[in-house]
Amino acid sequence: MKRSIAAAFVLILIGAVFGAVLVSDLGGTGIGLAEQKSVKLGSDQRPEKSDLNLQAANEAFVTVSKNATPSVVSIVVTTKARKNPHGEEFFRFFPDFRFRDQDEQSQGSGSGVIVTKDGYIITNNHVIENAADDGIEVALNDTRRFKAKLVGTDPLTDVAVVKVDAKDLPVAMLGNSDEVQVGQWALAIGNPLGLTSTVTAGIISYIGRSIRIINDSYGVENFIQTDAAVNPGNSGGALVNIRGEVIGINTAIATTNQRYQGYAFAIPINLARSVAETIILYGKVERGYIGVQISPVDETLAKANGLDKAEGVFVQEVIGEAAKAAGVKAGDIILTIDGRPMKAPNELQAYIATKRPGDKVKLVIWRDEKRLEKTVALRPRTESRDVASAEGTDEEETPAEETSGRTVEFASLGFSVKKADARTVRDREVNSSVIVASVKSYGEAFNRGLRENDIILEADRKPVATVSEFEKIVKSKREGDAVLLRVKGAQGAARFVSVMIPEK
Repeated sequence: MKRSIAAAFVLILIGAVFGAVLVSDLGGTGIGLAEQKSVKLGSDQRPEKSDLNLQAANEAFVTVSKNATPSVVSIVVTTKARKNPHGEEFFRFFPDFRFRDQDEQSQGSGSGVIVTKDGYIITNNHVIENAADDGIEVALNDTRRFKAKLVGTDPLTDVAVVKVDAKDLPVAMLGNSDEVQVGQWALAIGNPLGLTSTVTAGIISYIGRSIRIINDSYGVENFIQTDAAVNPGNSGGALVNIRGEVIGINTAIATTNQRYQGYAFAIPINLARSVAETIILYGKVERGYIGVQISPVDETLAKANGLDKAEGVFVQEVIGEAAKAAGVKAGDIILTIDGRPMKAPNELQAYIATKRPGDKVKLVIWRDEKRLEKTVALRPRTESRDVASAEGTDEEETPAEETSGRTVEFASLGFSVKKADARTVRDREVNSSVIVASVKSYGEAFNRGLRENDIILEADRKPVATVSEFEKIVKSKREGDAVLLRVKGAQGAARFVSVMIPEK
């Protein structure tokens, strides 16, 4: 027995030594571990310590639920039957519970948040959309029921306000959605799947999300994303923080089966409150507009415009008188509005959505590698879209091409150009004869938005009339440079496209 134990000990010792030898020479170089070069992985900086008191957190959830739930109501809406206008999109408004009777009417349920003691309630536009006369009923947390009247709606933000005839109602405490941070606790309160006064918890998982669910180019989407469980029936209900303050109005979910699959989206309460106040005061929303079409700024676009980093929003086109009067131009980058940095188009839209016609906003823009300040007096949106005039509307002779008919390929960028025929130049109302002949699928140019049959109007903000002029500008670029193109598509709209010269 002792001998076997001793033998085992010797084997373990040999194994340890032999293993150490193996480990010390894994590379097969014959160099010991101490002689090898080392690489340091990970950061020396440790995360900040957090004093987690589970009992306190539990009590906070209980307190928030008790205080916030009474101000969240159930809304039952009777409508004329119709097809679901939102189809089967991945992102969708909550269709909520829908029942049809033999008279071809439908009934659905959602939620709402009481914001005044005398009965004004914020909900979603899609909850009360197409409500029949006298077809909105509100049920309070204490089981009282009221018929509600529709005060007004704003489809561009999916906010609506209804009112019940009551007094001394429990009013929600509204927070400041500008202070919301990713990682904070959030509770969703509403009436999902017919289950009244339901509370679920999660965290804020993203701020400023646009999911393209509002089918209007002027739609405002700046959603707070959360993973608190939200289902049909939660529409119009409250998203609250750990202090019990309403920070959002639950509105949409990401789903493939019309039920919760992990993520939900809420209108920031600052936006919802601004819209609701306007509806209550005037019965409708009168919103001011700058009058620009905008797009994101990424690294390539920033480099093409001489910016050190990606920031601001890019003005693709000026389409309104407010921007024109202030001197805003296509190709400008709006860096800040009223001192607030702009990081994405929906941030700009959400901020401007809180303003009224006549309000003034101060812009800091980037143009020709300089910062400029512009003050814009916002104007109302006109129903007929004001489109910037197309250049070259007077028929002019197209400049002659030195080598007529040739195609020039920019292989590294994945596209080629050629001379457009005289009819195309005339019909497209342009001065340039440089047309995109082909675009390689998923190449640099394709991924940046360049398409076949685009007419190239400018390169590096210089007008180009011929293929040779365009070729000269592109070939002057070095690897890693970016070039800004202004193009006009087949549908007639002008836009900017930036492409980066790849490194070989």
